[in-house]
Amino acid sequence: MSVVTRFAPSPTGYLHVGGARTALYSWLYAKSQGGKFVLRIEDTDVERSTEQAKQAILDGMKWLGLEHDEGPYYQTERFDKYNQYIDKLLEQGLAYRCYMKSDELDKIREEQEKRGEKPRYPGTWRDRTDYPENEAFAIRFKNPKEGEVVFKDHVRGEIRISNTELDDLVIRRSDGTPTYNFCVVIDDWEMGITHVVRGEDHINNTPRQINILKALGAPVPEYAHVSMILGDDGKKLSKRHGAVSVMQYRDDGFLPQAVLNYLVRLGWSHGDQEIFSVDEMIDLFSLDHISKSASAFNTEKLIWLNQHYIKTLPASEVAEHAKWHFDEQKIDVRNGPALEDVIKVQAERVDTLKELAEISRYFYEDFEEFDANAAKKHLRPVAKECLVAVRDALNEVGEWNSANIQNAINNTAEKLGLGMGKVGMPLRVAATGSGNSPSLDVTLVLLKQSKVAQRIDKAIEFIEKRENS
Repeated sequence: MSVVTRFAPSPTGYLHVGGARTALYSWLYAKSQGGKFVLRIEDTDVERSTEQAKQAILDGMKWLGLEHDEGPYYQTERFDKYNQYIDKLLEQGLAYRCYMKSDELDKIREEQEKRGEKPRYPGTWRDRTDYPENEAFAIRFKNPKEGEVVFKDHVRGEIRISNTELDDLVIRRSDGTPTYNFCVVIDDWEMGITHVVRGEDHINNTPRQINILKALGAPVPEYAHVSMILGDDGKKLSKRHGAVSVMQYRDDGFLPQAVLNYLVRLGWSHGDQEIFSVDEMIDLFSLDHISKSASAFNTEKLIWLNQHYIKTLPASEVAEHAKWHFDEQKIDVRNGPALEDVIKVQAERVDTLKELAEISRYFYEDFEEFDANAAKKHLRPVAKECLVAVRDALNEVGEWNSANIQNAINNTAEKLGLGMGKVGMPLRVAATGSGNSPSLDVTLVLLKQSKVAQRIDKAIEFIEKRENS
């Protein structure tokens, strides 16, 4: 049997962390089995579904690298097909018209709750044929009254639900639109889905869907219902815990490799291993090793992983994602060194790509002012002589490389009888605008020789103005 999995989000909001993890698990299982991964947009809730949310899902999946083999399919484009199956069930006596008004059903459910009963539709129209004329009606599925639904869940083991616990599900609303639970059944059948990976909130839907599949004579897929993700305070993950949208993590400067690595560990493990490449995830992943326990989101752990990937991935791979942040901050990377070279010298110094762009601006554009604290401490009148001397020494450098730059700085310090800090710090502030940068030799080599001289002149001018004020 060829494995086919699917990710089927509802486009009523952004792609959230829980949904992304579900997508990842589905994608990994398909890849690990040499199968196919289907993307399906379940937009039956027409009022709440938006084009913006649909695009957010597609963007999130693309950013994470979870490419689909089929789709995206949209349920709203398949309503005619669903209705054909509903009409077939009506003909076979496996579904029926229900004329009960919503306020009537609400009243029945209130009375059931008062009696301590499970609120449910009582089957009023199940066997009636005295249909009123010109009145709207819904279509309900005739759920079996006897027996039970039994299925083996890859995460939770065997689950048994008595059919007496299930009422007759509405499969077509009175306005003619098919409902979510029915559309899912038809889609899973027609798309050949063999394994359904989804959140634990769908467990109650599963027996209903299995009964409809059996009524249609369709194969029943295998299921894996994963637990929810909690915040680090043990409560359901929400905006108060920080970003919960996948694309917000992109905006905050996280690499997709770090997010994927973090998500796969939120409920799945392989011994004590913490770092997983995508290829390793595919090789090692198993639905049967997903934990039943809820997982707690830990932003600090994600930051640690992000820093790891910034430092260890090839600079060219990091640059593909960092470029977006430089563009967002309106830093034109065409006006300076190769972005890969900047990443190599800055990677150890940042937690996020957003931060990397922020601290690398001086490589690509001139700064108007020096950092106030750094200038107050290091651009003092006493630094003028060493800045003039180091400027002249750097201007004399023939081949502009790290070794020659470092020699020029060392020789200046030795000539003036000063410690390296007395020369290096004023030079660092002059060249970068602040007191923080990688070592001077690797920093200056990424700046043009003429640019360094120009910035030192600016610092000398700043000191002279300071002297005369």
